[in-house]
Amino acid sequence: MRIKKIIALFFVLFAISSAQSQQKKFMVHTVAFYNFENLFDTINNPNNDEEWLPNGAQNWTSKKYNQKLENLARVLSEIGTGENSNSPTIIGGCEIENRHVLEDLVKQPKLAVNDYGIVHFDSPDKRGIDVALLYQKKHFKPTSSVNIPLLIYRGETKTKDNEKEAEEDKADADKIEASKGERVYTRDILLVTGFLDGEEVNIMVNHWPSRSGGEKKSSPFREAAGRLARKVMDSIYKINPNAKIIAMGDLNDGTYNKSVKEGIGAKRKKEEVKEFGIYNPFEQMAKDGHCTLFYRDAGDIFDQIMVSEPLIKTDYSSFRYWKAGIYNKPYMITKTGQYKGYPLRHGANEVGFSDHFPVYVYLIKEAK
Repeated sequence: MRIKKIIALFFVLFAISSAQSQQKKFMVHTVAFYNFENLFDTINNPNNDEEWLPNGAQNWTSKKYNQKLENLARVLSEIGTGENSNSPTIIGGCEIENRHVLEDLVKQPKLAVNDYGIVHFDSPDKRGIDVALLYQKKHFKPTSSVNIPLLIYRGETKTKDNEKEAEEDKADADKIEASKGERVYTRDILLVTGFLDGEEVNIMVNHWPSRSGGEKKSSPFREAAGRLARKVMDSIYKINPNAKIIAMGDLNDGTYNKSVKEGIGAKRKKEEVKEFGIYNPFEQMAKDGHCTLFYRDAGDIFDQIMVSEPLIKTDYSSFRYWKAGIYNKPYMITKTGQYKGYPLRHGANEVGFSDHFPVYVYLIKEAK
């Protein structure tokens, strides 16, 4: 009887060993986005940075600046490491004063080991903050980059009621006309095209207009941003109908808002995504109660990463979307007080991380 049990155990172990040997192996890349929240240096530059100077309202000293860099580097180096031993291959960021702060950031010991490159343009934003892309040079090779301005104007937004006006709006979808008003200077969209381990990928980094003045009043600005993002996607698709596009950013809107659902046309379910469409994995996360920030004491997901239809196909002979996540480790969360449970941000007595949690997606490809 004992011999029979030993023989049976042998065959079980042999079956398990055979199954494991036949398991497919995959290459994994993490793609992340993080709002760095007021990453300013201590130098008085020709922008609106007076608040973030040693003698400014934030008393922003070199010690605080260096602590901020260390904090951000810790988070960025860890994002996605639950399923991938490597730090993010590609990182989109926003609320960045200039290229200099990015150069200081990638020199931090936790990031320097990955040899990150930088793509950055100065934007016309009135606060002097920009978007940027960091990438591991050994895995991603940029071939082109451009900043695409969002043209919006303050004033009474015209309503498009008839078909003719709707067509005109579609033709000039990146612009909101006002009867009388001045341009609202905000962040550009950063578009970077390059090769991820030999495969072409297009990355759009966004930081859409804020809710200053109220959500409803400012919504047309973000709707315009959504339409512009869609217009950029369509221009890429015209060149390559099978383009792999990743749209990421702090959208200052939830996954359910008009700017996301109608502007860029994001879908919650993969099966809803048609040709030239885009999938938003963070919509389901929002429905499940997850959040990346708190807006007026309500949790929401403003930070999102969306992927184009070619990235959600199930043929893993090339890079495809696998899954998404929000990185919110305990050390990044406020422990006590009025804002318990919120992201741990900079305060009078502590240099925190950000008022947002970072988000990420995994791209995987079957290893040959």
